[in-house]
Amino acid sequence: MNQLSIIGPTASGKSDLAIKIALKIDAYILSIDSLSIYQEIDIVSAKPSVDELSKVKHFGINVLKPDEYFSVDIFISLYKDLVKKCKKNKKNLIIVGGTSFYLKSLMQGLSTLPIMTQEIKESVDKQLQNLPAAYNLLCQKDALYMKNIDKNDSYRIEKALLIYEASGVTPTEWFKANPPKPIIEDLTIYNIEVSRETIRERIKKRTAMMLEMGLIDEVCILEKKYSRLPHSMSSIGIVEVLDFLDGKITKDEMCELVSIHTAQLAKRQQTFNKTQFIGVISAPLEELEEIILSQLPLISGNQTEF
Repeated sequence: MNQLSIIGPTASGKSDLAIKIALKIDAYILSIDSLSIYQEIDIVSAKPSVDELSKVKHFGINVLKPDEYFSVDIFISLYKDLVKKCKKNKKNLIIVGGTSFYLKSLMQGLSTLPIMTQEIKESVDKQLQNLPAAYNLLCQKDALYMKNIDKNDSYRIEKALLIYEASGVTPTEWFKANPPKPIIEDLTIYNIEVSRETIRERIKKRTAMMLEMGLIDEVCILEKKYSRLPHSMSSIGIVEVLDFLDGKITKDEMCELVSIHTAQLAKRQQTFNKTQFIGVISAPLEELEEIILSQLPLISGNQTEF
């Protein structure tokens, strides 16, 4: 099984390129996009069309409901299952998307966690009923680990408390004694080079297209069905529409803000991709297809066994 990854900022053409390559090398596609994982969030996530999804089998898309929690643990499990499926069906694999943090996690791996009994889980659940107290306790015990965790981040607070209760040591001590092991090694990564001016222009056009496709209606339906509480409802494109619906901004201001915030996201993505990966092959979109296809014999040596 050959596997490779295509990364790049939002609106850089990753999905189209991945489909072109997949059709030529008989590959499945694994999406690493933090919004496409959700069902019903179609326009906001700029999810591949039904026609595109029919051309190549995609994974990591439409997996969860918008009110279900998604974490890197789930993504890694998804990847492992997909690798088995690729080998069984003699398919290659292309990992593509804008949430490169998930790709980084695959390459770094995750630490094993201590065994958590039902008694420990019940104890932690009881403590979490007073989230501020649980947060303060962890800050006292492990200020280093908690410095990057928000006081309202119930998921990460729960995870830290479970580790502390189950192991008897702080999360910092636990992860030091149980370092992560890479899930995938020697993955060839291709990055789409694109100027920020070009990205801004593409984002502006895409935002206008999203509006024409029914962006406002989609957000209305999502809010009515799932409320504003799920984490997915705080995404770019949804927040701005909700502000418009609340009468805080005009429709023109909404479109402008969606474009601005998406461009800011693209800038962060470019910075992350540039600083977090080593040995990446970067080239403009129009050159990458030929480069990838010419290097497939080299990629074939990069395989991960489970």
